[in-house]
Amino acid sequence: MTLRQSTSLSSLSSLSRDNYSPNSHYTRNNLLPGQWKSRSIDRNMEGDLPEDNIQRHSSQSNKNKSERGSGNKKKTKKKHLITANLSGTRYEVVRQMVEKLGYSVSKEDDWGAYLIWNDSFVSFDRISDLKSYQRMNHFPGMGEITRKDSLARNILRLQKVFPNEYDFIPKTWILPSDYNLLLGHARELKSKKKQRTFIVKPSNGAQGHGISLYRNAEKIMQSEHTIVQEYIDKPLLLDGFKFDLRVYVLVTSCDPLRIFLLNDGLVRLCTERYIPPNDSNVGRLYMHLTNYSINKHSETYEKSMGVDTGSKRSIQYLNEYLRRNHHDVNKLWTDISEMIVKTMIAAEPHVLHAYRMCRPGQSTAGDSVCFEILGFDFMVDRKCRPWLIEINRSPSFGTDEKIDYDIKSALVEDTLKLLNIKISDKRRNLANQKAEAQKRLFRTTKKGDGSDMTELQRKQQNIAKKKEELKEQLNKVRKATTREDYENRNLGRFRRIFPSDDRLRQERYCNLMTTAFATMLSGRNNNMQKEIERTYNNRLREEDILDQIEQCEADEKDGRLFPSHRPPRAPKPLTSMPENLPTVSNDDEDDSDDDSIIKRPHSRSRPQSSHHRSNSEKTQNQRPGSNTSLQRSRSLTRVVGNNKTTSRNGLDENVLSNIVRDKEDELTRKTLTALNEMRIKFPGKSDSEADNLLDRLHENMKFHKPRIANYWLVKLDSIKRRKVIDIVRSNVRAVLQRIWKCSDIDSLRIYRIFSRVFNRLLWSHGQGLWNCFASIGNTWETIFSKSSDSINEYELYCCRRIVQLCKDCLLIVYQFATEAKSAPQSNSDTEQDSQPPNLQRNGYGYVTSRDKPPASWNPQTFSQRYSKLYQNKVEGMT
Repeated sequence: MTLRQSTSLSSLSSLSRDNYSPNSHYTRNNLLPGQWKSRSIDRNMEGDLPEDNIQRHSSQSNKNKSERGSGNKKKTKKKHLITANLSGTRYEVVRQMVEKLGYSVSKEDDWGAYLIWNDSFVSFDRISDLKSYQRMNHFPGMGEITRKDSLARNILRLQKVFPNEYDFIPKTWILPSDYNLLLGHARELKSKKKQRTFIVKPSNGAQGHGISLYRNAEKIMQSEHTIVQEYIDKPLLLDGFKFDLRVYVLVTSCDPLRIFLLNDGLVRLCTERYIPPNDSNVGRLYMHLTNYSINKHSETYEKSMGVDTGSKRSIQYLNEYLRRNHHDVNKLWTDISEMIVKTMIAAEPHVLHAYRMCRPGQSTAGDSVCFEILGFDFMVDRKCRPWLIEINRSPSFGTDEKIDYDIKSALVEDTLKLLNIKISDKRRNLANQKAEAQKRLFRTTKKGDGSDMTELQRKQQNIAKKKEELKEQLNKVRKATTREDYENRNLGRFRRIFPSDDRLRQERYCNLMTTAFATMLSGRNNNMQKEIERTYNNRLREEDILDQIEQCEADEKDGRLFPSHRPPRAPKPLTSMPENLPTVSNDDEDDSDDDSIIKRPHSRSRPQSSHHRSNSEKTQNQRPGSNTSLQRSRSLTRVVGNNKTTSRNGLDENVLSNIVRDKEDELTRKTLTALNEMRIKFPGKSDSEADNLLDRLHENMKFHKPRIANYWLVKLDSIKRRKVIDIVRSNVRAVLQRIWKCSDIDSLRIYRIFSRVFNRLLWSHGQGLWNCFASIGNTWETIFSKSSDSINEYELYCCRRIVQLCKDCLLIVYQFATEAKSAPQSNSDTEQDSQPPNLQRNGYGYVTSRDKPPASWNPQTFSQRYSKLYQNKVEGMT
């Protein structure tokens, strides 16, 4: 993905450096509307007005109005502003951007300000004392990647597990512990007649202090706490000079982790033309070190007059330079983005642990009180491969040159916008504290261990706990949706790199994070693995969670919680409903679904009574044509963005995504074909008789409709309604297992779509399926119109076919129960299936007799009778 050219932030960015004045650009247009207390200011005063003059003029105007004596005297309430404590920063650009956004700079001792900005790290106690409405620009535990030795240690630990994923730092040794390993590597190079240059850095150094180069590793001192790296002696040069990249990264939250990358940055050049290191020039730091704090003292340092000249240039200029020299800029920034995410994943176990220790009991759905701007330094070699050099926890916000102000002011302004600090946050925090205090005050006595609880009470407690977990998860999903929507509207010059919109890449990141927690915090691996999967790779949508909550409430009302030996007072359970039978193994793959109540004939399809069916039912059974274009708006397997990216192993990710998508479409079409061939079987009747029976039921729906409604909505409870739907669900699962050849059906996107349809049919105590019998039988399709995930045409036709199968299954079960209730009990199974002589059928095929079954008929034997009949039928077929 290419980086956009950054634009000016204010009138300062358009001024030349000679005209630059920190306090000269605050005109009326740059102030918030609330800062102008009166609209009666003279037009001659629309120029630059200090704020105290504005307030003095406003107060004088209000005083004159009160002296004139208007009717009702009202005191003008002072408007509360967002306060920022900037006593810990020395950078003027931070103060300017804070005032530009309308914040009020508070006193030095105001630790209750909304925003607290410090150039250096603050103590853990200070972070623990923060209120939930406050924001501080440092995370606890971030030193695990900002210290050079800690960064190397964490990357090397993960490099042992993922050698191909964490290969983006030069070979590194941490002294004094790795001194023997360093000498062994030097001897190995000497035996191969190779020579490398080594760069030595202090473990906690900054601004280039204490850095030195060595041609012989044996001369490096062992006792000092330093890190040693192999020097990149073949760097990519810009106009003959060695350079590095200062890339700015914003972390707005660690719980959950959210990372943003600024689309611009600084290219810092050396001040002497580069010559590969040798014994004579190894001490020339202006040639080998790119640090600005070192090169600014050079006599040849050239101040930047624009983005394309001088010793400090912009990344936008570098991108154009690389394109002109036929380098793959998209791949370069894809690699840099992945390196940033992987580095933050390596730090996440430490940062998350430290943050939760400072903020115990804080919900993950809440806003983070910490944020951090990090400066990543990258070196690029001749093959245009980036290497991570170090990470700065407090990057400089000095604006010595105009290019510094343009980039860093954009960074600070867009950061403050993404934080989404609101005045109402403080009031909401006080209300939450009051509610928590009242909750603790009225809390009941401590509960026992549950040993004296009855079975009913335990089940009630379990389902109440499940409902609370679902509601908490629902709150997190809604909070995440709201946060993401706000971020998308206020990204500015940032782009989000984690969580990724690419499903495959996000799953890979989750795997890396799970391994990082297992490596760094082995004792909490199991709990964190579930939390990571639920937080970063959650497949449940808001509609799915609402369906589960509704099902929990339905279980409570319909008596599922009651013990089996104490049935609830409810309509008598229907014992004559056919149950789903266990799967019978069969060597023939085509006949693998013949063990259920749904059958797929081999040579014929079910005859259609098109002149009696509604138009909606015709379209549900119609198969889409082969030339139909698929409208897939946001597939979970689609790679976001049109830019062609290539993974490190050389495989084109767009090509891989297209292959996966085409394979999914092909399997979806096969699933649709299998669903169209499936039919509902009627015990004791042939397939043609079952088809004719369904046709007659549809023809006489006006007569049967009230009876079917009474049977489905009144007589059946939620458990038996679910059993009817499960007849179709279980067979659909079998079809998906056979076609998709996947053991974990629940992980398939198409099955999650089908599950939403099944849940919708059971919605409102079965009203969802009953609505499908109306003239407008597409009310279930609204679950897709309200969802963020769209389905393609083949998936929609599969859903329509499933709805039709559920309708047919209900009709078959209804007719079977009606006949079983009206048929007398006989001695043999064959006589039970034959038509009783005392019952009469009219031309429409429904039973006209209302006689009750004799007293000797036992409805509990229906399941055994049906199983025996079906077993004989299967054996006869094989």
